[in-house]
Amino acid sequence: MYKLVAIDIDGTLVNDHKQITKEVNDAIQAARAKGVKVVLCTGRPIDGIDPFIDELKLNSEDEYTITFNGALVQNTFTEEVISETSLTYGDLKALYELSVNVESPMHYFDSANLYTPHKNINKYTVYESYINSIPLHYMPVEEAQEDMLIPKVMFIDEPDRLDKIIRSIPEEFRERYEMVQSAPFFLEILHPSVSKGNAVKKLAEKLGIQREEVICMGDGGNDLSMIEYAGCGVAMANAIPSIKEAAKFQTLSNNENGVAYAIQKLILDK
Repeated sequence: MYKLVAIDIDGTLVNDHKQITKEVNDAIQAARAKGVKVVLCTGRPIDGIDPFIDELKLNSEDEYTITFNGALVQNTFTEEVISETSLTYGDLKALYELSVNVESPMHYFDSANLYTPHKNINKYTVYESYINSIPLHYMPVEEAQEDMLIPKVMFIDEPDRLDKIIRSIPEEFRERYEMVQSAPFFLEILHPSVSKGNAVKKLAEKLGIQREEVICMGDGGNDLSMIEYAGCGVAMANAIPSIKEAAKFQTLSNNENGVAYAIQKLILDK
């Protein structure tokens, strides 16, 4: 029997209106009633998923979340940190210089805030702040605190521009950092040991759950590591091709209650 289900949020848990449908919520609660641990696993910061945690009642003492694409794993009730892996100020400076060289707008985070080094704030930075309900600040990189812990840096641009930017990034940076394209307009840059897959693995080990007992559901490039790690990786019908190729099970789309369908077939019908 599966004991842990890790679920991506955007494009997976929520529909295109950023809503958790009743069908998805009911299926998650039915799985929890059978003793299955449900964990939200997202590129968003913790403040950006608080409404979903509350809606799904994942806020008791024995519940956990994975945020910033695996850079932070914590207890949702006590806020105890299970795992935290951040970039340094030196990384921030190097990545800002890279962004200038490849002509990409960027922004960066600490645990509670979003920062832009650009006076002309990019619309995708505003969008990131809005969807996550996280404060946005203008802060040039040279003014950032040198002891700042940075879960991730993001390069942002129109999809066709971002594709060209990604192709122009030197190999030395690809080897130095974990880079995942979480949306057509977002390239997320993290510590090289950070991934959703590694975070799910750490949490499963803490909970005494075997890899074969884990389901991971996702749709985007930042979900690939956990889809590959899981005993059963689940691809949404709206997932990118690499996710579908790696998954062991394909469900319906996020607009067709795909999470509910997968839970029904893999957990509730067993």
